[in-house]
Amino acid sequence: MTVLVTGGRGSVARHLVTLLRERGLDVRAASSAPTDPSIVKCDLTDPATFPAALAGVTSVFLYAEASGAEAFAKEAVAAGVEHVVLLSSSAVLAPDAETNLLARSHLDVEKILKASPLRVTVLRPGTFAGNARAWSWPIRSGAPVSLPFPGAHNDPLHEADLAEAALAVLTDPGLGGRTYTLTGPRSMTAAEQIDILARVTGRAVEIRRVTREEWKREMAEYISDGYAEALLNWMEYSDGRPMEILPTVEELTGHPARTFEQWAEEHRQDFTS
Repeated sequence: MTVLVTGGRGSVARHLVTLLRERGLDVRAASSAPTDPSIVKCDLTDPATFPAALAGVTSVFLYAEASGAEAFAKEAVAAGVEHVVLLSSSAVLAPDAETNLLARSHLDVEKILKASPLRVTVLRPGTFAGNARAWSWPIRSGAPVSLPFPGAHNDPLHEADLAEAALAVLTDPGLGGRTYTLTGPRSMTAAEQIDILARVTGRAVEIRRVTREEWKREMAEYISDGYAEALLNWMEYSDGRPMEILPTVEELTGHPARTFEQWAEEHRQDFTS
């Protein structure tokens, strides 16, 4: 069994590569811009990089990238890949998934893979705990954290739990071929997450309530206008509305999902150094 892990420089992929190697499996980490000789080039927007990355591969952990998904599926079939585990998003479950830019980008990849001959397992996480790193600069510098909807709920999922869930479906044939929605252990607001980070870092953190347009201007360097609108719509929808929490992580990994408090303790340095 040879597993190709795309997005090899990301936190989920790094955890997964370590777990697979601990199992003694042959792992090929891939990235669109590899900086290490042990990582192969696989740019999910560039089909020319697919054949070499997929040669001899039996299973793939795939990040969702719609622009190259159809070509990737065809090349995976041609290479003899047996199983693809797709990292999608629970955003595809939203009523406006077909028109929401963020949800549609994942939904399109799901549809392409499921229409192929490949055996496909879909992981649909909600919010990553690691998204909180977006607040690291203001917290480190003592500036306020800008939030358009401080009361917006999310279900922060530790990247290690997602990696362990991916390990389970990659290595247990009985778990593959299904769709799983994953959440963290509890629903919390952005303001509650800020409070946790303040306690962990020992720093006073002020929240600055901003308008949608102010937030878009602050994030313009990092998020396109379309994605920003989709995120703002989701935040507004979830303002004061707790997320449904599911037991999927524990069912797949055998242990309860890690808390946001644990994630914050593990990543304290991101917010203090």
